[in-house]
Amino acid sequence: MDFKSLPKVELHLHLDCSLSYKVVRQLDPGISKEEYEHSFKADSRCHSLLDYLERAVRGVELMQDASSLELVTLDLFEQLKADGVIYVEIRFAPYLHLLQGLKAEEVVEIVDQAVRRGAERTGIEAGLILCTLRHFSQEQSLHTVKLVEEFQGREVVGFDIAADEAGYPVDNHISAFKYAKEKGLHITAHAGEACGPHSVWETLANFYPSRIGHGVRSIEDPVLIEHLIKQGIHLEVRPTSNLQTGIYEHLHEHPADRLLRAGISMSINTDGRTISNVTLGDEYNKLQKNFGWGFKELAQCNLYALEAAFIPEKRKKEIREKLIHGWNKIS
Repeated sequence: MDFKSLPKVELHLHLDCSLSYKVVRQLDPGISKEEYEHSFKADSRCHSLLDYLERAVRGVELMQDASSLELVTLDLFEQLKADGVIYVEIRFAPYLHLLQGLKAEEVVEIVDQAVRRGAERTGIEAGLILCTLRHFSQEQSLHTVKLVEEFQGREVVGFDIAADEAGYPVDNHISAFKYAKEKGLHITAHAGEACGPHSVWETLANFYPSRIGHGVRSIEDPVLIEHLIKQGIHLEVRPTSNLQTGIYEHLHEHPADRLLRAGISMSINTDGRTISNVTLGDEYNKLQKNFGWGFKELAQCNLYALEAAFIPEKRKKEIREKLIHGWNKIS
């Protein structure tokens, strides 16, 4: 089945992990296709999450001025349009883009405006999530969350923490997430990927998220599954990247099907379109092949995603109508 033309919602997408060869050539004309494949795309099996994340380094290096940040953002919208995405939440860490003198506020301003332009050009509705990273300081996390607050009402819709969950404790970031909670900001957080269910419990206790990035290892704890369902916590699931980082050996071992059938609110996402060399259409086809998923299961994941999106109900209603109309038309 070809899922390419179906309208889709994507909640978990890293900007700096999604540079096409086209935009990389614009930023670095001397790069060959072979070098691009080696530097920007991860192997089908990486040694670890850190090994996977290393593929984002070159992209970040290229995204250090206003022009490059705008080009990469607009290029991503072209990719999303080709993949049938009608609503997306794009995330990135402003503090990674200060190597050539930009301030964090300027970085957010540039990407925020580029997201608005990308949405206008393509018709894709979008939100922007600002990330702190596990190895960042308390001050960096606090500044990042205050940028979320400052840019509320524009394209910025939420706050996240990403990077190596196994290598760094939560301590540096507790105050930032407490601030986010007190200010009523939307929160998602990476957990339950490199570490087991305990990392999800820890994240829920300290960061107060309504969504968990990955969270797939929650399946190892039935009590946690019950808690997630009861509290309405949404899981942003990315099967291909989970295989690449070695969490599961084969896709048929992945818990996506078990999570959905248990009643978990979950969505399917690409994580990093370039690093994982995958589109949402690709992910859908893999789930169909391995678990027999059809329109029912994939439409449900899209509806769950939209319900969990960090936007007002009025916008959700408008997007939901487009989503249902598109899926009904093709099914």
